[in-house]
This record gives sequence, structure tokens and C-alpha cells, in this order.
Amino acid sequence: MTARLPRTPVLWSHLTWPEIGALIADGTDAALLPCGATEQHGPHLGTGMDTALAADVCAAVSAATGVPVLPALAYGCSLGHSHRWPGTLALSPQTLIALVTDLGDWLWHAGIRRLFLVNSHVTNAAPLRCALEVLRARHDGFMIAVLNTAEVSPRVREAFFADADDWHANQAETALILARAPALARPALLPTADDPDRTTGLVFAHPVNRTSLNGVTGAPSRATATQGERLFRWIVADLTQTIRRALRENAPLDTPYFTNGPNP
Repeated sequence: MTARLPRTPVLWSHLTWPEIGALIADGTDAALLPCGATEQHGPHLGTGMDTALAADVCAAVSAATGVPVLPALAYGCSLGHSHRWPGTLALSPQTLIALVTDLGDWLWHAGIRRLFLVNSHVTNAAPLRCALEVLRARHDGFMIAVLNTAEVSPRVREAFFADADDWHANQAETALILARAPALARPALLPTADDPDRTTGLVFAHPVNRTSLNGVTGAPSRATATQGERLFRWIVADLTQTIRRALRENAPLDTPYFTNGPNP
């Protein structure tokens, strides 16, 4: 990576092909892919909440690190939210895997060797991990990380899980939206939006229509914009630290993937 860092995000979609080529020629070999969803978030948050958060976090991390941000994925694996509440537009796991692997192929051929899948929707994690497996087997040396915004550090994880283990549209998510994207929030509905976590002790993973009355799990009524600003700063600071460390990382061994020979 070049030592010269921007004060504003490096947006892939705003760059021309010569500008992208120049970045890569100058040593930029990494990219951030914000991964979100379009799905119900209770009566008080817009369906684009996950995508807005992923894009916002990646833009801030890009400004701090110089890593370009790809256009956000606005659809994810949201099958568990069911058809009970209108608004969810879900991809199957197989479709999300195919989508990310197709993008990864193009990024590899453009010269990107480090790809950060920054995920703000919980059930994207498994398909994204599968896409990681496919891409690193397909392109020897491709380094890919799945980084979930709710778990970038212990303090961030504690904030997200404070009011529910199976949280959704909860205090943390609501606070972030009140602070960072208030047009997506309906503050007047917060006092009656709370719904408890009913999953404690269960063996099976049940869809949301069988665990929540209104699509919420947690206590959004407790959320404030001040909480959201603090949590956003934590997410960005802790993820930035991880990205900077990853930009210096190389594989422990330089052994080819495609070989039948013995290890050295």
C-alpha cells in the first residue's frame, strides 16, 4: 500500500479505469466489500439498515487506510425473516456465494490480492465464508477475510449482545441508525418496539416468524443517538486496526496451492 492516505473514502465506483489501474500500480492490492441486506427490521427501522451500516463503516475505514471501497451489496441471505412481514428481499445462500465469487474473480484479475468482506447482516456469514473457500482455492495467494461489524472487537460485541443473544433491530442497531442514518428510523415507534429473545436453550435455529412478534429481538426503546455515535467510533477504530494489520500480513508459508510435490 502507498503511504499516502486520503482524508476521504476511496470509492471504486467514482474512479475511472486508468485511476484504478494507477492505484494498483502504486501498490494498492486490497479492497473492501460492504455486505448488507434488504430485510425487515421491525416497525421502527428501514429495510436498508444493514447495507447503510456496512457502507458507512467501510467509507470511514477507507478514509483512514486508503483501501478502496467497492459498491455495497444491498441484498443478502435473509431467508430466516420469512414472508410474514413485507419488505425482505432475500438471496439464497448459493446465489450469494456465486455473486461474491464472481466479483472476486474480477478483482483478482484486476490485481487485488486482499479482499475484506465487511458484513453487517448476521446470516450472510456462512455463504461469505463459503465464497472465501472457493476463491482462495481458485486463485492461489488470494487472501480474503470475513469481518462482521458486530464482532470486530470484544467491546463492540458486548454492545451488540447487551440486550439479546439472538439480537435483531435491537438497541445497538437502532442506536447506530439514529446516529448515522436517521432517515431510516421511526423514533415515535421506539417505545413499543421491544420484543424479548425467545431462543435461550433452544436446539434448533428457528426462523424469525417463530421467535418474534414484530421482527425485533431486543430493546430498541433504550437506544439513543449518543450511544450510536460512540458505537460507530468503536467499530471504525477497531476495524481500522485490523485492516492495517492485515495489509502487512503474508501467509506463514510460501507453498504453492497447485502442486503434487512434497513440502520443502
